[in-house]
Amino acid sequence: MPQIDFDLTIGDITIPNPLVLASIAGLTNSSFAITRSAGLAILGGYNLDEATITAAKELVKKGRSEFAYDDPTSIIKNELGVMNATEIIAGVNARSTTLEPLLEIAELTHQKGAILELNAHCRQPEMQAVGAGQCLTQDLTKLDEWIHEIKQTDVPLSVKVRAGVVGDVELAKAIDKAGADAIHIDTMDSGPTLVKKIRDTTTLKIIANNSIVDYNSAHKMFSMGADYVSVARAAIAGDTALQEILAEVQSYQETVGWYNAPKHICAGGDLRGLAYCCMPVKDCPLQYVLKRAGITKEEYVRVKESFKGTKLGVGPDTCFGSMVWCCKITRPCPWRDSSLQDLGFSDVEYMQLKKQLADAFLSCRNLE
Repeated sequence: MPQIDFDLTIGDITIPNPLVLASIAGLTNSSFAITRSAGLAILGGYNLDEATITAAKELVKKGRSEFAYDDPTSIIKNELGVMNATEIIAGVNARSTTLEPLLEIAELTHQKGAILELNAHCRQPEMQAVGAGQCLTQDLTKLDEWIHEIKQTDVPLSVKVRAGVVGDVELAKAIDKAGADAIHIDTMDSGPTLVKKIRDTTTLKIIANNSIVDYNSAHKMFSMGADYVSVARAAIAGDTALQEILAEVQSYQETVGWYNAPKHICAGGDLRGLAYCCMPVKDCPLQYVLKRAGITKEEYVRVKESFKGTKLGVGPDTCFGSMVWCCKITRPCPWRDSSLQDLGFSDVEYMQLKKQLADAFLSCRNLE
């Protein structure tokens, strides 16, 4: 496949594409990951301390696959060595009941140019009994401390969580405030609606997980603010699902210029959709969204007009005399399209400027 620049990062690491291979206990190791078309492959989950290793061995006795090694550090080091010889960025999903082993693995993953993923997701009773996995989301003080201490190592950090265990938005805000770089959220039954809430209320990079099986399910997450989607069960049988999703994402990026472009605000899109909205002159969803975001009408207009010095400032025949007020390129508009043609301004250039405009709105929202 051709190399497409998605301009994606987590921490200081550039990710080649927005597909993530999720950790699958006992399965997602380097030999599995390198045969999948992901930009980021999260290995594990690995059990780091005596309590989680013992719990994992009990799970194995019951027929569950697990990575239950007595010396997980050496295994992880070897796995990252294999991944370093590929173009796929590696992540390490890790469980522990104590902080010290996580700090050791954080140092290792940082040295290897990988990402650490703190497992606050696992719901097996054996893991919860020792205080690992999703139990961590029920102690936000501890979670805050662990994130803060892990980030002292400078490792790019994702936190894997499950929706519906505690207040999802409050949890995401806490993870953001503590200093994590990304949230990898198993959306369960909440789906794109939850992704939208997290996009609107945090600065986190979002990895959306759960039932991503084809481009349609991936696109729903992208259009509500996911930076990445992660694939688990659909990747077990082979690489077909990831290849098909990636081909469609690349095509969208090439033809539209913004692979995770939001829906319009009036169609229920996230705050990035403000980039498409018109003048705040009528009673419409724009008024409510601005209020919810803590952005005044005057500030909204100032942000829009700050882009009149770009090519978006052209378009005298459009509704408000400038393409800063125009809608998404996939919505037909003869006046906008005529202006684009007259200017020699491609659909991709137009949408890339709309993305910059969307970023400007995210920067001025009130996150308190």
